[in-house]
Amino acid sequence: MTETAHVRSYRPGDREALADICVRTADNGGDSRHLYPDPGLMPALFAEPYAHLEPELAFVLDDGSGRAVGYVLGTADTPRFVDAFRRVWIPRVSGRFPEPGGEPGTLTEAMTALIYRPERMILPELAAYPAHLHIDLLPPWQRKGYGRELMGVFLDALHARGVPAVHLSMLTANTSARAFYDRLGFGVIDVPDPGPLTYLGRSTGGVGPTRWAGSEGRARARAEAAHTEG
Repeated sequence: MTETAHVRSYRPGDREALADICVRTADNGGDSRHLYPDPGLMPALFAEPYAHLEPELAFVLDDGSGRAVGYVLGTADTPRFVDAFRRVWIPRVSGRFPEPGGEPGTLTEAMTALIYRPERMILPELAAYPAHLHIDLLPPWQRKGYGRELMGVFLDALHARGVPAVHLSMLTANTSARAFYDRLGFGVIDVPDPGPLTYLGRSTGGVGPTRWAGSEGRARARAEAAHTEG
């Protein structure tokens, strides 16, 4: 039987693929390997801590062969995540990414410094949106409806936990990502002096008929159809 892409829970064996997806989408949606000498930096900031600290809220798009080609991950409680980031995550990565001394002089130093400032994630304007998320897909898997499926799974998981709303931050220059979030009903959260970022939020109510069970069901149906046609 032909396997087809579907959304599933994150597994420890997905860690390398998770990091690779993060690296290949971390430059305003594009490949960031030319920007950072250590390719582990972006995953250490924006992907791996979530999979480590809250794996139950990490979901991947499986290409049908077991390989993750996209993910959505985050936290149900940002202040709690920030506390765990400082207590648990920083000691795990401080040896590989030592805290820069003084003002950062390079992009790598600036991003490394963010590891040591997790409290930057807590803003009073975001209090009504306690959860936050990161979502990324490798380019060949974008604009095919999989981002909506991933988001539906994540929002459903938050809703089941009684979390009322979620936020995210994105580079304002990433207009294609903004169009995606607009279609999913995210709206701007006014944050003073946001710099290059835009903050968006929405309730955890569904994003339409797409649901996790639906994703797996459609994957099976497509596989059966392909098998029959073959």
